[in-house]
Parts: sequence; structure tokens; C-alpha cells
Amino acid sequence: MSEIRLYVTTTEKKAEQVLDLMTPIFEDEELPIATTEIDEKNNVWEASIYLYAADEDEVRGRFEALLKPAFADLAIQKEVLPDIDWIAKSLEGLKPVRAGRFLVHGSHDRDKIGSSDIAIEIEAGQAFGTGHHGTTAGCLETIDKVVTSRRVRNALDLGTGSGVLAIAVRKLRNIPVLATDIDPIAVRVAKENVRSNGIASGVTLETAPGFHSTAFSRHGPFDLIIANILARPLIKMAPQLVAHLAPGGSVILSGILAEQRWKVLAAYNGANLRHVRTIWRNGWVTIHLDRP
Repeated sequence: MSEIRLYVTTTEKKAEQVLDLMTPIFEDEELPIATTEIDEKNNVWEASIYLYAADEDEVRGRFEALLKPAFADLAIQKEVLPDIDWIAKSLEGLKPVRAGRFLVHGSHDRDKIGSSDIAIEIEAGQAFGTGHHGTTAGCLETIDKVVTSRRVRNALDLGTGSGVLAIAVRKLRNIPVLATDIDPIAVRVAKENVRSNGIASGVTLETAPGFHSTAFSRHGPFDLIIANILARPLIKMAPQLVAHLAPGGSVILSGILAEQRWKVLAAYNGANLRHVRTIWRNGWVTIHLDRP
């Protein structure tokens, strides 16, 4: 299905203001939005939203309505994006990533594995999570600290993507791990990654939208819950997530921009969790909380 980009061209300050307007409107629909510097010398920036071409009329109408009160002078422009596997393209030539004791690498970098490394092999594919993003790296580092220092008898990887975090837990400790994702393609990719990393059993992968699936009650409550998603869904699901956490359990949350951390913390403090540690990576944070 062809994809397009709708965008406006303006100054850095106005682009940020447009992005702030778009965030509450489009973020919940998982439509990517971004600002991009075009010309540093002349202060030219673009604020963009990425979507399928079939949705153009509906999204353009809402984008126009959003701009009208304060930015009626900004004309919405359109770019048709080439049909490219952007995930695979963006990962070409990427080097292995170290996070804690983990080394996340592609098959072409197996020779980089050291004797003390816990190696996880993830190829470019259709699911998020290769270790190169600050959220994944932060989760891996926190998993290493939590699983090796606390009593963890089972774990949940919510929104597993590539399965890298579930694989990390299982490689650290021989415990059952439930890994779920709303996207069946991600679940399929994660299953392939689990097998390719030599894990024959112990990781259960299921397609599950939110907490509506019976998988959570069948496998929980959990000593460790990892959720590398986005700030808004994390805030909304706080009561349900904590309801599946065992007494004394730990929660690792990521997919959170630095400026969003206080809202996320407030939601989980309100659900009686205690903040333990925050890790900062490239403008993103990973938060470790526990249930005393």
C-alpha cells in the first residue's frame, strides 16, 4: 500500500508548535509525525505526518482544521514516498549495539561477539526492536540489572516487536516469558527471532490487543513486566498493567520522551508503584518501578 507525507514548511519554532498541535490528535492513531530541519542557515523546517495514500482526504481535512486557528498561512504540501522497506534500509551497515552485558547484532557481525557477551541476533525486519533505538537499549540495560539482582520467576514482554526483550530475559534466566503484540506480523517475526537465537522453549508468543486477551490471566501474575510502547498508551493502561503484577514485582517502561516522564510516573505512582531508577538515552527514558 503506497504511503505519502503531508507537511508544512516554516521556521523551527513554528514547526515545533505545529508538532505540539498534531501530537494529541494523531499520536493515538500511531500515525508518525516529525519535524525536520531543511536549511539551517535560513531556518527552514518541515512538520510532517506520514500516512497511507488511501487515508489522505480524511487526514488532510483534520490537518487543515488543526492549522486554521493559528497557522492558516501554512500551505499543506504532499510527497509520495517510494515503496521501500525503510526498516531494512535504515539498518544497512549498522554496527552491533552493547547494552549492559548484551550485544545485539546481525548475522554478519557474529565475529564481534566476545566471550563475556550475551549475544542476541536480530536482523532487519518488519518489527521494531534491534537495540539501536534508545528505548530498546535502555530496556536491555535495565533488564540486566533487574533480572540479575531480584527474584524473577516469570516475565511479560508487552508489545514485543522483534522479541529482543523477551529473548534477553530468557537468556539471562531460565524462566517462562510471555511476549505479546497487537500486530500479528510482529508476533511472526518475534517467533523467528526466538528460534534463530537457539531458544527452543520457555517463550510464549501471542497476538493480544491490550489486556483483553486471556493470555495474561493464564500466565500471570508476573514478577517482571516490560512495556516498550509509547507514553500515552502506557498512561492509559497503568491500572490494568499493575493488576497483572505480582507482589514485589518490577515494571520496566519505555517508549517515553524525556518531557513525558513525569506524566508516566504520576500514573504509576497513582497505581501504588515506586520509582526505582530512570535511564536516559538519546532523548528517551526507560523507567524502572517496583511494587513494594
